[in-house]
Amino acid sequence: MTATWEPVRTTDPILSVRQILALERVLAGDPEVVAGAAHLDRPVRWVHVAEAPDVGVMLTGGEMVLTTGVLLADDAHKQAEYIQALHRAEAAAVVLGLGRAFPSPPDVMRRAADRCGLPLVVLHRPFPFAELTEEVQSRLVRRKFAAVSLSESVRTALTGLITAGAPLQRLLDEVAVHSACPVVVTNLAHRVLATAGERSAVDDVLRDWERIARQAGGGDGDGWIRAELGGRGERWGRIVLCGYRGDTVTGRLLADRGAEAVVLHRMLGGGSVRSWEEQSAQSLLTDLVSGVVPARQLLPRARAAGLPVNRRTFVPVVVRDAEAARLERVLRLLGLPGLVAELTERTTAVLLSLARDQDADALATHFAVRLHGESAGPHAVVAAAGPRTAWDDVPAGLREARHVADAVADSSAALDLPPVVRLRDVHLRGLIRLLRDDPHVQSFAERELDGLLCGGGVDQDLLGVLRTYLATGRNKSRTAQLHHVSRPALYRRLEAIQARLGVDLDDFEQAASVHIALLAHDAQQQ
Repeated sequence: MTATWEPVRTTDPILSVRQILALERVLAGDPEVVAGAAHLDRPVRWVHVAEAPDVGVMLTGGEMVLTTGVLLADDAHKQAEYIQALHRAEAAAVVLGLGRAFPSPPDVMRRAADRCGLPLVVLHRPFPFAELTEEVQSRLVRRKFAAVSLSESVRTALTGLITAGAPLQRLLDEVAVHSACPVVVTNLAHRVLATAGERSAVDDVLRDWERIARQAGGGDGDGWIRAELGGRGERWGRIVLCGYRGDTVTGRLLADRGAEAVVLHRMLGGGSVRSWEEQSAQSLLTDLVSGVVPARQLLPRARAAGLPVNRRTFVPVVVRDAEAARLERVLRLLGLPGLVAELTERTTAVLLSLARDQDADALATHFAVRLHGESAGPHAVVAAAGPRTAWDDVPAGLREARHVADAVADSSAALDLPPVVRLRDVHLRGLIRLLRDDPHVQSFAERELDGLLCGGGVDQDLLGVLRTYLATGRNKSRTAQLHHVSRPALYRRLEAIQARLGVDLDDFEQAASVHIALLAHDAQQQ
């Protein structure tokens, strides 16, 4: 049996049996693998020259044993026992130099090696073992030193980033640079918390994340190398090198250094698993709303973040004046799958993912009613777009929901709004918000409201009364109630407003003109 050789990679911290047999000095001895060819990728820890029949007791595992077999030549039992002893000692391989003791490969040793799965290599030409041991030992030492040097280099770089207050993403980017493959941080449920690496390669990994996460969970193999994240006896996540192309030892080293950095980053106040989940959802939903990244490219990230995406109905929701934690609590109580992320200080996006046979509108309303029923926090505005069955339509839905939420946010207390506000509910207010940056609209608003805006000072009290009065359909009783004033006091304020604006609010057209101007003014302030 003739082996297939491969060149030695100078970056490997270890050598395999196959790589040693590919060395130029070894090739000069005309090596032939006569047994155990399926195990040539075993790592070699050391090379040992030994002629003693009981050499197995001197080994600790991983050695390549070189021998001429001179003490085994005339004893088949010793030959078989010699191979078995090496197998028990977990030797990497045995190399037999043919010569006076064995002019041809011994059948007894070959059969015994095949049974044990121990690579048996014979050298057909005379070969000085000292040259082989010197060559291999020097290479192993250099590689071990290089591995230690790389370990310290990576650790120093990551520690420097942590000391400088770098975010988690910067740490992972550094690990990805050294490993030249995608890097993924997950919680124990395999939900992706953060990623790093070339975007296209990361997307390839996330596209089928559920399947490959299960494969990677079984241990290192095929370039999937993981390290546990945790401390004080508690595991809370994993860091995974996805498709690492180097040797396993170096990959393990890089994963361990990365894990140490991630754990230290968290211990020093760099966030919790929950905050990383929130950041992941925020990044995803922000990219969806902005439309900068095509929705199709974001689908793998959504799936990896734990959002069900196959044959689902998506309900884009935007909530004003409600904390993300409050929204997540309501989703958990109702058992609704979805992502939650803050878009701005006052605006939070929620993307519900429902089964196709569920009533999307009814569940969105149920969510809003439950949220409004929460005792803590201010009154929230819940705006939603129509259900989307195609993922590519989700970004437009989120933008529509955000537009609706912004259109009613400042006047929601004075409006009789449904639990879930939709585009059909914002009417003129929505149109004005879309046109708020038009200079003609800005000029119109300033001209109509000049009496309350002039002199550099805005009369907020009178503006507030005017806003409520117009929003309630010029209902004086309701306006007085909302502003906690008596009817006579309200009349005096309305008279002052009319005098300063030079309008008659009992005239429908004039009142409508002022109302439009006020809507435009409010929209410009947001």
